[in-house]
Amino acid sequence: MASFASGVTAVTTQENNVPCGLIATSVCSLSAEPPTVLVCVNKSASPHDAILRTRCFAVNLLSAEQASIVERFSAAKGSERFEPEQWTLGVTGAPVLIDSVVTFDCELIAVHDGFTHSIMVGKIVDAMINERQATACLLWHRQGFAHSSLKPA
Repeated sequence: MASFASGVTAVTTQENNVPCGLIATSVCSLSAEPPTVLVCVNKSASPHDAILRTRCFAVNLLSAEQASIVERFSAAKGSERFEPEQWTLGVTGAPVLIDSVVTFDCELIAVHDGFTHSIMVGKIVDAMINERQATACLLWHRQGFAHSSLKPA
């Protein structure tokens, strides 16, 4: 799986006015109608149960310049992962990254067992696309960061 490049996302929710989240690479689109995504979350991750209780989450795709957010999420715990000036609340109440490439604000509609993980299906209730950031996404590839680049047509 190390050879399989994946977009790096911050998956977030907020419970009792306290933001929580994790960095995830197991995220993909599921269907266009209704618009849905799936996110695989380790059952031992601190935000796992909060997502189940709040029934909402946001998927924030990071740009190539946002590796510092991954470092912050790795070094800090709970709400300390969130710098207030970088985040706002989405329609569902989940924290959304102001400068992400794309953010999907989702309502949790299904959860499936994935052994050590829960496969969470979210219906997209709002989407934000940042055209300024859309040129290079942060990727995880071979246990390190990489970034996408568009090939000329």
